[in-house]
Amino acid sequence: MQDIRNIAIIAHVDHGKTTLVDKMLLAGNLFRENQKTGELILDNNDLERERGITILSKNVSINYKGVKINIIDTPGHADFGGEVERVLNLADGCLLLVDAFEGPMPQTRFVLEKALRIGLKPIVVINKVDKPNCRPEEVSEMVFDLMCALDATEDQLEFPIVYGSAKNGWMGEDFNTPTQDITYLLDKIVEVIPAPERQDGPSQMLITSLDYSNYTGRIAIGRVKRGTFREGQAVAVVHRDGSTERTKIKELHTFEGMGHSKIDAMNSGDICAMVGLENFEIGDTVCDAETPDPLPAIAIDEPTMSMLFTINDSPFFGQEGKFCTSRQIDERLQRELKKNLALRVEKGQGFDSWIVSGRGVLHLSVLIETMRREGYELQVGQPQVIYKDVDGKRCEPIEELTINTPEECSSKLIDMITRRKGEMTAMQSQGERVNITFNIPSRGIIGLRTNVMTASQGEAIMAHRFLDYEPYKGDIDRRVNGSMVALEDGTVYAYAVDKLQDRGKFFINTQEKVYGGQIVGEHVHENDLVVNVTKAKQLTNVRASGTDEKARIIPPIIFSLEEALEWIKGDEYVEVTPQSIRMRKIILDHLQRKRANRE
Repeated sequence: MQDIRNIAIIAHVDHGKTTLVDKMLLAGNLFRENQKTGELILDNNDLERERGITILSKNVSINYKGVKINIIDTPGHADFGGEVERVLNLADGCLLLVDAFEGPMPQTRFVLEKALRIGLKPIVVINKVDKPNCRPEEVSEMVFDLMCALDATEDQLEFPIVYGSAKNGWMGEDFNTPTQDITYLLDKIVEVIPAPERQDGPSQMLITSLDYSNYTGRIAIGRVKRGTFREGQAVAVVHRDGSTERTKIKELHTFEGMGHSKIDAMNSGDICAMVGLENFEIGDTVCDAETPDPLPAIAIDEPTMSMLFTINDSPFFGQEGKFCTSRQIDERLQRELKKNLALRVEKGQGFDSWIVSGRGVLHLSVLIETMRREGYELQVGQPQVIYKDVDGKRCEPIEELTINTPEECSSKLIDMITRRKGEMTAMQSQGERVNITFNIPSRGIIGLRTNVMTASQGEAIMAHRFLDYEPYKGDIDRRVNGSMVALEDGTVYAYAVDKLQDRGKFFINTQEKVYGGQIVGEHVHENDLVVNVTKAKQLTNVRASGTDEKARIIPPIIFSLEEALEWIKGDEYVEVTPQSIRMRKIILDHLQRKRANRE
């Protein structure tokens, strides 16, 4: 049996986790050529690179001094909690990566709490010690306090601390004296993280994630809990509902570097990929065919937010996307369900609508963005919070919101969040900035980010995580301003936009095509305003000086997908196509809309 260490890497968004894993791969003499380009090796999906976040967990491995280290990169956002819970089951220890200036953040806490509960042994890495005004000593105390608050055991509290800078490629025991490389950290991993226990007996493995290959089909990934699996072995797959199905392993793969390599047998403790199992889901157990003995399935947090997905029925339907029909969207959502554990999909009222529930706006918007890039067209309604009945009371999800902001903006932000039923629970000053913590209903977070950024001139750092369900807190005022809605189909003219600019802010460019019922801007008053942006200037043959003033157009506001989802009201949809994100009224015709409002 090979000497193995299985570790998960835990960190808040943007604390340098993926960069550190890249440096570890380099230390294992892999990917020398990528060092020159400075590209991230792990976040290889376009969405992850653009946003700078990890969405899907990844498995890689390096060989160091004869020890195989399996590294599992976990997502930092609480919205991807379904990913986190699965992959922590693969590890025996974890690296907790913390920024030397910001300290532990709420979403570090979210993943760390789950890791400590499973009993993983932590190593703390304080990263970015080369930043100006960083405070590594204070941060190490904050980490200790956090571990105590999360009920860590005595053994877990005796964690080693490693200081360094992943970007500059060094780790050491003292933050004042940079070393040459990161071998100090790798030595600590081999020394501190326990090797997996070797368990003999009938073989069993819990499937914790899926992979897909165009040649071999679906691949089951998990950690061998007990016994040995061999190529060609007859096995039983025990499903979550208790039913059993007999099948055979065609191939076994082990992780090496960034890829897989074929192997004849897999012992307990190692992470393996199985090819050839036909019918399985995440959470099923693969076990010996003669003595099937299932492992407990993974418990996943319930979804807290839902959105209505429907087919695109706007006048611009089918102009940009390849997949527009209800059958194609339904198949795509069913495919997503197989690997995205925290997602739920139910049929809507019509045959062409679905209610998709997930862990938050980010979780659902990443799904929509992925579908859009694959060539799908769809429409999405306003995000809705999922309510629960607890002891006969209507309860709603409450989140812990942390905002780090310059001191002079703090009063504005506190006022804004208390209006959304947020309660301040703590406030700490860090030099010229303050850290404020609130408990706020999930409803209150929808549409908050844009307002916080405006009030703090883009300086605030905002993070939130789900806490619990509490009784309904009362109504919250959402967007106050109405929408400006296009009257008819046509091309936008500068002449028309110029005359309407005092009525509000526009979201469209001139010479763009619009349709009647599309939202083209935000009105300055509360009511919706129907405007004609397709009106051209009437040309006459009379010439006079001074009548032809130049149209001065203010640049339009361009929304990202999340901002659009948070901006719309209940009677509006976001239309998502591969090239455009438009907002529209559900009822496009102006007169029908008036009639519906009266009724």
